[in-house]
Amino acid sequence: MSYLNPPPAPAPVIVTKDVGGLVRDYEAQTEYYRETDREVRVHECHSACTLALSLPNVCVYPDSIFKFHQAYNLNDKRTDFSVSRQLFDSYPPAVRARLGTLTRKFKVLSGKELIALGIRDCNAPRIMVARAKPQAQPPNAIARVWSNVMSTFGAKATRAPSRPPSTTLVATRQQSEAEKHRTMDHVFAAAPLPPARPNSLSVAFTQTMPTIALPKVIDGAQPILPAHFLAYAMIARAEH
Repeated sequence: MSYLNPPPAPAPVIVTKDVGGLVRDYEAQTEYYRETDREVRVHECHSACTLALSLPNVCVYPDSIFKFHQAYNLNDKRTDFSVSRQLFDSYPPAVRARLGTLTRKFKVLSGKELIALGIRDCNAPRIMVARAKPQAQPPNAIARVWSNVMSTFGAKATRAPSRPPSTTLVATRQQSEAEKHRTMDHVFAAAPLPPARPNSLSVAFTQTMPTIALPKVIDGAQPILPAHFLAYAMIARAEH
């Protein structure tokens, strides 16, 4: 099993042999293992795979093999000193002191040597530390887990399921009945009153519409509307 192809969580990642590859791929995978608190057990690891030594839950076996060297550009094969420095700085201080520096040629450390430098032995019992609260998984970690689940069932994952909205609880003191009535009386007293309704609709309107002369009904036609109906207020049909 390689470093970039882990089993479904929460099983530990067991790296049998990984010869490395693009540093950015291994950086992303290492950050994923770190965020999900995944245990990584390494038998043989070369090149960019040695980033595993930066993980808090990494362990090695006495017969494990780690091979270190400088990073180089894949196109022109020239040494990339910036990426090489990032690799070197990711190792624990004791490992950096033992290596001294990275070169184009492999520097090899055995699992027995790494255990002596403070890396955990996979054969030793793992010390569990209780947390006060569960560790929150970042969004990208949840997306990776969801992608693994979907790929197991043969489906292509699009995005992780959305989290339910969090609820904030606030403790408040309940109001007494007297306080409720007092509060509502205050609201009603402050509200403006509507204008008074007139006693008679006949005096409510001071402006009338002008009388408009409508055409005379055609001789022989029968009116459709009742005789008392007016289409407009104060409009009368003119007599011709």
